[in-house]
Amino acid sequence: MAEPLPTAYLNGSFLPLREARISPLDRGFLFADGAYEVVPVFGGRPFRFGPHFARLARSLAEIRMREPLDLEGWRTICRELIAANGGGDQYLYVQVTRGAEYGRNHAPLPDIEPTVFAYAAPLPRPDAQQLATGAACITAADTRWARCDIKSVALLPNILLRQLAVDAGAAETILLRDGWLMEASASAVHVVVDGEVLTPPNSTRILPSTTRSVVEELMLELGVPHRTTPVAEATLRAADEIWLGAATRDITSVTRLDGQPVGAGVPGPVWQRAHRGFRQLVTRVAGTPW
Repeated sequence: MAEPLPTAYLNGSFLPLREARISPLDRGFLFADGAYEVVPVFGGRPFRFGPHFARLARSLAEIRMREPLDLEGWRTICRELIAANGGGDQYLYVQVTRGAEYGRNHAPLPDIEPTVFAYAAPLPRPDAQQLATGAACITAADTRWARCDIKSVALLPNILLRQLAVDAGAAETILLRDGWLMEASASAVHVVVDGEVLTPPNSTRILPSTTRSVVEELMLELGVPHRTTPVAEATLRAADEIWLGAATRDITSVTRLDGQPVGAGVPGPVWQRAHRGFRQLVTRVAGTPW
C-alpha cells in the first residue's frame, strides 16, 4: 500500500503524521476501546459523507461513547485535512477512542476526553489488468466476535482472516457461518444468480456497508433485480458472479473462489454494468459541493 499523506489531525490540531503521539494509557491502545470510519474522497469530495459519519455515530452509541463532534465539526476537519494533503483522490481514516485514563480500568466506563485522530492516504485504484481478470478469494469460517455491526478498532480477527487470503495468494477471505454467507474480512459480498443480485441482510454479524447501499441504488437505477436475503454457502459456490464492495475498492469482481472459477471465470456482465455505473456516479459527484 502507498504511504499515508503527510498531514494528520489529532485532538484539535493538524500536524505532521510522523509527529502524532497518544498516551500509552489511551483505552484505544489498551482495550481497542474505540470505533473508526474510512471515507473515500473523489476530486476532493468525500463520497457518502453523511452515511459514513452516521455509521460512526451509531458505532459510538453502541459502545456507549459520546460523540466528540457534530456533523459540521466532522465536515470542517475533513475539509481541512483533504486540503492540507493536496485534494484530489484520497481516503480518510477517522478514529475515536474513549481516551486516556490514568490506569487500566475495565469498568465502570470512564467519562473522559475522547481521542480523535484522522489521517489521509492515496486512494488505491485497480489497474486495467485487475479489472480484466477480477480477484481470487478463499472462504473461511467466520471466527469474529458477535457484534460485527459495530465498526470497532478491535480488528485482530479480521486481520487473521485476511492473512489467510494472503497466504493463499488471494485478495480476500469470504466468511461463512453455519452454512450461510456473512461478508468478507474487509468487504461486503454480493452474489448474482440468474441476473439477480443477492445480498445477505444486515445483522449483528454483518457491518452495514455504505458501498452496499450504493450498489442497491445502482441496481435500482440500472433496472437490475436486487434482493436482500440470506445466501446459503451452496448458492455462493454456484453463483454466476460474486462481487466485493468496500470504500477503498469500489465494486470488485471475484472470478475464482477456493481455486475454482466463478461463472465463466471472468468478470461477468452484471458486474460490468454495475462497475460502469459506479464510475459514472463517482465522476458526477467528484469535486461537487458537499
